[in-house]
Amino acid sequence: MNDSRVRVLAAGAIGNLLEWYDFAIYGYFAPQIGRAFFPHADPMAQVLAAFGVFAAGYLMRPLGGALVGHIGDRHGRRAALIFSIAAMAGPTFLVGLLPGHATLGVAAPILLILLRCLQGLSAGGEWSTSFIFLIERAPAHRRGLVGAIASSGGISGILLGSASAALLASILPPAALEEWGWRLPFLLGLLAGIAGWTLRRGLSNTAEQQAAPTTPLLDALHHHPRVIARVAGIAAFAASGLYLMFLYIVSWLQSVDGIAPERALDINTASMVALIPVELAAGWLSDRLGGRRVLLSALGLAALSALPLLWLMHQPSTAAILAGQLGFVLTIGTVLAVQPAFMVAVTPATLRCSTVGLGYNITLASVGGLSPLAAAWLVHRTGVDLSPAGLMSGAAVVSIIAILWAVPLEVVAAGRE
Repeated sequence: MNDSRVRVLAAGAIGNLLEWYDFAIYGYFAPQIGRAFFPHADPMAQVLAAFGVFAAGYLMRPLGGALVGHIGDRHGRRAALIFSIAAMAGPTFLVGLLPGHATLGVAAPILLILLRCLQGLSAGGEWSTSFIFLIERAPAHRRGLVGAIASSGGISGILLGSASAALLASILPPAALEEWGWRLPFLLGLLAGIAGWTLRRGLSNTAEQQAAPTTPLLDALHHHPRVIARVAGIAAFAASGLYLMFLYIVSWLQSVDGIAPERALDINTASMVALIPVELAAGWLSDRLGGRRVLLSALGLAALSALPLLWLMHQPSTAAILAGQLGFVLTIGTVLAVQPAFMVAVTPATLRCSTVGLGYNITLASVGGLSPLAAAWLVHRTGVDLSPAGLMSGAAVVSIIAILWAVPLEVVAAGRE
């Protein structure tokens, strides 16, 4: 069966868009969710409880990477992607329908936690399996660009989620937004899920996929632990940078620079919009210069520039702050764009979903999930406003070492790893 390139790209990218759309709307409406499901706590505890539920879903990502990776290696990429989109869209829709504490009592937050864990499980395998699916089908001289398109789908999802939430906040009265308006973006997520499920059902399996192993996850853990470790290391900088520069940085700008929340969000949104063309350009460049060379150049620049760029963001001028964050966009966007094709290139085809899914999600759940907390602790503990730069430089060095440690695919495939 021949699938058009547009259909394949849409089918692969839509799940990633839905994953990060959900991420954005949950974060945006955390206060309303906290009040709906944890009404007896004080306002700060409500928000913390809502984000605690969010974090619980992230802890499921490595398990999801292992589960969906097993399906992808054992039963085919198409089967894994159909499973992950259904397991993601369903809970997102149900969060929008779930009655609050006033109706269900203590069962409401328990069910919310279960739904978020199921979302985390599916999201853990969605990202890695979708870019593997797309890159395996791409021509050899376009794999960097295709990987960048897959990556930029996530940024598009965050922007779509933020725009949807901002639109509702602007057109609905505060009381309506509090009572039922926050639920609408979760309900609308079902549309993307149905579209993705329909697109994926109509696709053929990946032609490149070889004979399926019986126990891919066990085989990956037994025969390729160093491959999993390398994938985890390669992902370190992108995971840390993404969460520090496009999540924690909004709080940092308010608490350290003392700027208004609206201004901080505007700067952050403008930077995220700039991420998409940077990723596409980096993917195109990697197809011409080589992914390894582009990755090492971007990571070297990231390690050296983190401190001066964060210093620039510490200045009172909006232009200086935006220039500093755009500098981070250049390094983080380049790595986000190029690392998918590089991960595919250094992992064995028959165990690719398992090795990449497990390694990538271990880093995302640990390094990515803990980076904002670590940065906030460092600033508080040391009194040095620029201390988060050390986290980014350190993560860049870890990724450089992992890339230099990576071996050619033919060595991995031969079982000598």
